[in-house]
Amino acid sequence: MKILVTGYNGQLGYDVVQEGLKQGLTMVGIDREDLDLTINTDVETFVREMHPDAIIHCAAYTAVDKSEEDRESCWNVNVSGTEYLAAIAKEIDAKFIYISTDYVYDGEGQTPFVETDTPNPQGYYGVTKYEGEKKVRELIEKHFIIRTSWVFGMNGQNFIKTMLKLAETRNELNVVGDQIGSPTYTYDLAVLLIDMIQSEKYGLYHASNEGFCSWSDLATESFKQAGKEIKVNAINTEEYPTPAVRPKNSRMSKQKLLDNGFKQLPPWQDAVKRYVAELQLEVKS
Repeated sequence: MKILVTGYNGQLGYDVVQEGLKQGLTMVGIDREDLDLTINTDVETFVREMHPDAIIHCAAYTAVDKSEEDRESCWNVNVSGTEYLAAIAKEIDAKFIYISTDYVYDGEGQTPFVETDTPNPQGYYGVTKYEGEKKVRELIEKHFIIRTSWVFGMNGQNFIKTMLKLAETRNELNVVGDQIGSPTYTYDLAVLLIDMIQSEKYGLYHASNEGFCSWSDLATESFKQAGKEIKVNAINTEEYPTPAVRPKNSRMSKQKLLDNGFKQLPPWQDAVKRYVAELQLEVKS
């Protein structure tokens, strides 16, 4: 099976390619230097010539705050780029996985969102990711849409890396404690995506590590696993204003994975433990 993966230089794209290779699949990872997803003719030519059996579309404009100002770039990547890829995937009869986000929901309430809940994005990034979802649904039957959240991996920057960096010079940190969701280790998500793409259980799924926590909980667990004595003060969202609205409730039910015979991802604490150990190994080497 030949699989094209966009966003190869990002956290998830990199791990998806590595997992596919591990399973003996033919993986082609590309990034913006290899193909500009916002130019339709380039996308069509590249994908036609490569003729993959499946496309896992991890590339995205993910600068949540910047997207509020740079709306054109955000739309071009997240909506137009997705449209072009999905259309050519349909033409060559390739399966298609689109990575979406918890930001498509409004973040209200305290119960986990299920896949049938109506999206109501509050920021422009969420708007474009939901519009991307709609393009995929319109254009190609053989699709998987995966809403994930709070991603962290080895290849790129993320919240845990930022916290551990700050811990080098600080012994006390203020971290938002009233936004609740599920962290997602890209290594674990990659295993699921490679499993999915080899199936025909198409549709919309939520996928993240099991369990819920706040950002302050995640910081505390990260410091614990790294053996760092840092005092974490949980603050309210209002005390840390950002240009884009962050959802306070990012809880998502992953029951649909089980219902369709997929394995749930491990608990988030287990993921953080493995990730921090991996980071420390990288530092030593």
